[in-house]
Amino acid sequence: MSPVLILACISGYFAFLLLIAWYTSRHATNESYFLGNRASPWYVVAFGLIGDSLSGVTFISVPGQVGTAGFSYLQVVFGYVIGYVVIAAVLLPLYYRLRLTSIYSYLRERFGPNSQKTGAFFFLLSRTIGAAARLYLTASVIQLFIFQQWRVPFVATVATIIGLILIYTYKGGIKTLVWTDTFQSTFLLAGVIFSIVAVSRQLNWGLTDMVSAISQSSYSQIFVTEWKAKAFFWKSFFGGAAVAIAMTGLDQNMMQKNLSCRSLGEAQKNIYSFSIIVVVVNVFFVSLGALLYAFAAAKGISVPPETDKLFPMLALQYLGTFAAIAFVVGLTAATFSSADSVLTTLTTSFCIDILGSEEPGRFNERQKTWWRHVAHIGFAVLLLGVILVFWAVNKTSVIEMVLDIANFTYGPLLGLFAFGLLSRKPIKDKWAPLVCIVAPILCYILRANSVAWLNGYRFGQELLIVNGLLTALGLWALRRAGHPSATQPSKAAQAASAGMLE
Repeated sequence: MSPVLILACISGYFAFLLLIAWYTSRHATNESYFLGNRASPWYVVAFGLIGDSLSGVTFISVPGQVGTAGFSYLQVVFGYVIGYVVIAAVLLPLYYRLRLTSIYSYLRERFGPNSQKTGAFFFLLSRTIGAAARLYLTASVIQLFIFQQWRVPFVATVATIIGLILIYTYKGGIKTLVWTDTFQSTFLLAGVIFSIVAVSRQLNWGLTDMVSAISQSSYSQIFVTEWKAKAFFWKSFFGGAAVAIAMTGLDQNMMQKNLSCRSLGEAQKNIYSFSIIVVVVNVFFVSLGALLYAFAAAKGISVPPETDKLFPMLALQYLGTFAAIAFVVGLTAATFSSADSVLTTLTTSFCIDILGSEEPGRFNERQKTWWRHVAHIGFAVLLLGVILVFWAVNKTSVIEMVLDIANFTYGPLLGLFAFGLLSRKPIKDKWAPLVCIVAPILCYILRANSVAWLNGYRFGQELLIVNGLLTALGLWALRRAGHPSATQPSKAAQAASAGMLE
């Protein structure tokens, strides 16, 4: 596929994003930026969450991963559903009851300012590194197949992508993202479905032939029954539930759009609907992976050692123009959708949780707007810097390491919220940061030595649960130490916790 045609597809796609941004950001205020004036239709938010949860890494990596892991990734996805039920039934009522803009404001209500800043810090760290990793991977693909031929520096490619995202999110924030994400989710799904159609046509398979070939292939194995294996079913299932709770329910990036719905009931409809959608979409992704490997085998094409390169290689070099356009549009949608909301939500958490912009009398509206603009641009620059660090290291293992880091950075959030909701005890707030640092360190040591210490046991996604449990135990130990000056939670937080315990 011609680099000019690829670039034309991306340019046309971005033009539509700009049009949506211009229309939705007119007369935008701080309330529009942070919560979309609490007027977002739930079904629009639910559909838009597809693009938010399925990044460029998912778009590229999940089909390639089928070659080594089969359909076992679906075990984690099944666990997501349980996690989403907990979010809808437990966390959303809490957030709406307290009318939160940043969900980490709950930690201030429940424990104190140090806990709030600690929760926000782990979110900022997780999302900055995670977003940079996702953008790095997709930008690398764009660089390889487009700009490298024109000798365009990688830094210019990444700066352009981030600059484009900055342009259409700078003013409208959540009010714009709710609608741009819906647009992008449409094209992400279209990219996957059209890619499946393109492969099946190349193999001369009808729908029945395709389903039969996938179900009978060696890749269609879902369940792993070896308990010591990293992908053992129950580890993946409960780990997936914890991942959904932590990386969706306790993540400002995923919750901010949910908090922009008109009511709690609509936000819950959004999550319940999304829990079904995410299973269906991931079935499409792994099915596409099986088809790609079948196509490579049928045509005698060597599978690259780095499986992340399989989908882009086949789509752009072997499957024809139709498949190439579908891949480019889908990848572009996944890239922009997963990255655009990050700038907005990082800005939100920084302004509210770190600067305290919602504290009475701290800033006037003009100052709030100024800080919001500065933070938005600042995080764009930071994102660029982290991506360039990945580029300098230039190892695929960096991506694996960064995506794995969620098990360590989201564990403290899981522990903080779990202890806050399941207990009414106050803690000595100033020690909360120490507990949240020690717990991930202990988890790292435990995972590094689990094979020797635990008779060959290997940790998978369940490490996140262990991390959260250690954090909660640390918070409990602080209170058990009997500090008379422990922070007393507010009446609102007490009422929320009491509602959870009843």
